[in-house]
Amino acid sequence: MGVTSHGRTSRLDLLDPSLREWECTVLAAAAEQGIVLDRSAFYPGGGGQPPDHGVLLWQGVQTRIVGTRKGDDLYLLPAEGDPLPPPGTTVTGAVEDERRTRLMRTHSGLHVLCGVVFRDFGALVTGGNMEPGEARMDFNLPEVPSDFKARLEELVNAEVVADRRVDVRVLGREEALGIPDIIRTQSNLIPADEQEIRIVDIVGLDVQADGGTHVASTKQIGRVQVVKVESKGRANRRVRVRLAD
Repeated sequence: MGVTSHGRTSRLDLLDPSLREWECTVLAAAAEQGIVLDRSAFYPGGGGQPPDHGVLLWQGVQTRIVGTRKGDDLYLLPAEGDPLPPPGTTVTGAVEDERRTRLMRTHSGLHVLCGVVFRDFGALVTGGNMEPGEARMDFNLPEVPSDFKARLEELVNAEVVADRRVDVRVLGREEALGIPDIIRTQSNLIPADEQEIRIVDIVGLDVQADGGTHVASTKQIGRVQVVKVESKGRANRRVRVRLAD
């Protein structure tokens, strides 16, 4: 395993998150397990980001991909009743663009939110989840000012408009963990045996370990609405956000 492959599958989604269509070869296919490709741009899900949807096209046939399952290999899950391409078949993979793009915008928006709350309020993340265009993030934040919701929305969108570059790089474990405040969650979620760590850097705002897909700059996120701020315990605040378009 690693940050550029999973089992026998090369992770094109992490090498180029803008890639939507590619050629690949089927390594295995079974109804009860799924389909294994030698190269895949389907994001398999993880870190709160749901998996991609899309299709495999082969010999005039279409197989819809509706999810993934992680094991020793990365298994693509076909829609019920769709045909399976036999092992050895050359297929064209295609990721559903609208879903992936909205997930990328949403995920990067959460990193902006995280960066702003850490910078201005000193709070770490305690949980989160996202769907295309909407998300929640929980923070260890015992007290908030009365105008917190409005202030937060203003601060987040100021960073969106600033058009900050979003850089991604892979570092060795020791080098990565030497970056100050690289872990923005209250619990360290990096596996103890992971020797390479993928870093997402919203330049000048937020640097953290992350395995998801992101836009190239904050301007591509678009306007973010802070929908609601909820209390979830004595010290926990849940912030719900959505993309405005």
